[in-house]
Amino acid sequence: MRSFSDLGLSKETLAALENAGHVVPTKIQEEAIPCVLEGRDVLGCARTGTGKTASFVLPLLDILKTRRAKARMPRSLILEPTRELAAQVAENFMLYGKNHKLSLALLIGGDNILEQIRVLNGSVDVLVATPGRLIDLFERGNVMLADTRILVIDEADRMLDMGFMPDIEKIVSFLPSARQTMMFSATMPKEIQAVAEKFLNNPKKIMVSPPASTAVNISQKIIPLEYNDEWLKRYVLRFILRRDKVESAFIFCNKKIIVAHLQASLKKHGFNAEALHGDMSQSERNIVLARFRNKEIPLLVCSDVAARGLDVDSVSHVFNFDMPFNAEDYVHRIGRTARASQSGTAYTFETPDDEEFLNNIEKLIKQKIEKEIIEALPKPDLSRSKNRGGKHKKDNRSKAKIPPKARAKTDDSNSDRFDEFNSPAFLRRR
Repeated sequence: MRSFSDLGLSKETLAALENAGHVVPTKIQEEAIPCVLEGRDVLGCARTGTGKTASFVLPLLDILKTRRAKARMPRSLILEPTRELAAQVAENFMLYGKNHKLSLALLIGGDNILEQIRVLNGSVDVLVATPGRLIDLFERGNVMLADTRILVIDEADRMLDMGFMPDIEKIVSFLPSARQTMMFSATMPKEIQAVAEKFLNNPKKIMVSPPASTAVNISQKIIPLEYNDEWLKRYVLRFILRRDKVESAFIFCNKKIIVAHLQASLKKHGFNAEALHGDMSQSERNIVLARFRNKEIPLLVCSDVAARGLDVDSVSHVFNFDMPFNAEDYVHRIGRTARASQSGTAYTFETPDDEEFLNNIEKLIKQKIEKEIIEALPKPDLSRSKNRGGKHKKDNRSKAKIPPKARAKTDDSNSDRFDEFNSPAFLRRR
């Protein structure tokens, strides 16, 4: 088994790895790091939780240490689909680059743009950005990309799903043609391979796990439900949370309004739960994520803002309160548990309307997911749910007016395109 010292990394980077307690590289790191150090373009695919971020962060630190950047002209660019992922990558650079004298700028919506401009006016070796904010500052003349010789497109499949391709093409047109380009993803559909051929030059293709595969240490279970009813799903969720004594979990919903309703319902029933979705300001999202990482919040009810790349230790469970519309989102959602070779459990609720979505998921991951019938589940009083949405009666609360103060404000709509299925704002707490 190889160690990080066998991969050609500098002593400064190795010291930071040792200090962080990392000794043995993952498969994607073992194969990608030497290729990046050689200056090759890379197309990397590995399942979530296998350390793809370090596969490009570690070698970039050593490549960039030889010279310094000019004002407003970053030497490397890492594109991320969401603010949370961008912030997490920036944290990785600070963690592993503690022995290097490299400067970093983080350009995301929701943060103070004047402060970002101030940082860009100095020298920037590493620029981590979401596409919308980067294009905004480029068009204002606050950042130039003529000296950017390294480009990383992270979560490449999600970039495509979220409609970022026109923005990425625009950004690439600003870059010099003589550059090193890397693309990393947990899934590799044909569309991504076509994009890779457009942006990459004779890339080293690294596929360390089957595309769209799920980790073997995740116990996956489908919970069939008799009705497509939000009240019934909340009832069953509370039953499982208590039965399994769940200590930490992501609970995914397809719409922000459902996130808000579910979080309020859980709190009403005595559970410590918080919400995370695209209508929240960036500062609110940062606070909630920090509290969840610090184990102050055991349950995080979220939209797909949290489905990609977020690395939180020791999350024991993932619940798909709503079956994801996109089969690949299932792979990313359940990948929030069983990180770093730990074990985890993923429950997905299946209603009569979800058969096609489930078939697409099982076709993608090439396996049948075990169904668990909860025999001991008491029958809820479904007469209560007839006035609470679902198929029984239309939920008129979706037409309620929201006071202006309840609407969170952001200035980077691009970073929230993953919420394209969701309603424009969440409603009053019940």
